[in-house]
Amino acid sequence: MAQAAVSLEHVSKRFRLAQARRHSLKERVVRGGSGEERAFWALRDATFEIPRGSTFGLVGPNGSGKSTTLKVIAGIYRPTSGSVSVRGRMSALLELGAGFHPELTGRENITLNASILGLSRSDIEAATDQIIEFADLGDHIDAPVKVYSSGMYVRLGFAIAVAVDPEILVIDEVIAVGDEEFQRKCFDHLHTLRKSGSTIVLVSHSLASIESMCDEAVWVDHGRVRSSGRARDVVRQYVDHVNQVEVQTDDQTGLIHLGSGDALIKDVSFHGSSSGVINPGEALEVVVTYESTTDIDDVIVGLAFTDESGVRVAGPNSHESGLLRLPAGPGEVTFRCEELVLMPGRYTVSAALVTTGHFIDNVADQFELVVRSSGGTESGLVRMAGQWTLRTAGLDAAGSVTATSELA
Repeated sequence: MAQAAVSLEHVSKRFRLAQARRHSLKERVVRGGSGEERAFWALRDATFEIPRGSTFGLVGPNGSGKSTTLKVIAGIYRPTSGSVSVRGRMSALLELGAGFHPELTGRENITLNASILGLSRSDIEAATDQIIEFADLGDHIDAPVKVYSSGMYVRLGFAIAVAVDPEILVIDEVIAVGDEEFQRKCFDHLHTLRKSGSTIVLVSHSLASIESMCDEAVWVDHGRVRSSGRARDVVRQYVDHVNQVEVQTDDQTGLIHLGSGDALIKDVSFHGSSSGVINPGEALEVVVTYESTTDIDDVIVGLAFTDESGVRVAGPNSHESGLLRLPAGPGEVTFRCEELVLMPGRYTVSAALVTTGHFIDNVADQFELVVRSSGGTESGLVRMAGQWTLRTAGLDAAGSVTATSELA
């Protein structure tokens, strides 16, 4: 088995928090002592490994210990107990303005930060233009960073962090401060680093990003590792916990429901049949049947199609069509696509009713869609329809075109 890029073995980190600090002699005389200190454990007995070349996510609520974990990995904090092993050149982007001198210009801070990250003077000179181009700060690159906005800090910090060609890149939630265009630029670059074999450790409250980008993840809660493994599985466990839902099993249908229970999904059918069998390229119609105990506003209905290897290949939802109002009683919502692009195979289908802040109901991986084999030679997860054209040309002795044929 390949050696892990980062290993944590029973790592704990304790901070001492002073309570009722005495600021004067009078307070010390009247109240006694200099104030008690209490121990706060930001991280307790954390053990996990980050595989080399993987993209690894950390999820959990605010204050759970995610940022402390990153700082321990980056060497900013020394663990109170346990050991951390990091194998590779590391670059980190953890806090806005971390490592920047406010009185220096952006250009001068490039030199300062790149030096801290271990680049030689010649390497810094070679990388400066690339960093400036990526950060895209215009004339502000020669202004003191103390006048920068939070987004400008992120642009410069990320550009420096990735310019050193890190073997291990550690990133906190700060990318979310950037605008949409820059976020896409960052994620595109992370994808490039990932393909080149870099190990990426990412903290994000965007669970969709963790699920789509990360190979593995760990869920940290109150300083303890609650779960680790495949990113999709860890995210699902965390979401179930956040929603504070009770698992309900419908005695009639046998379906397992997660959610508030204000409405329950009774069935998901394909072409009006509970056993979905379809050919590639055919129109797909999915009917979600539900029953609501009350009127519910601002509802989104979503589906998720997952292949046999656990990859979520599609997740259509009704958000773009507008929020729905579910009146009390039974009802159904229909999703239709004119041409199924999924390749032959077996897919599990999940359905969910979601409103602001929580799941009303979520029925996961309890319905099956079978896409028949069409006898073709295509591979992959989806079918890309299109036309192939072949053009050939004959040449005479003088090199002139004598004939042209076309095959479509």
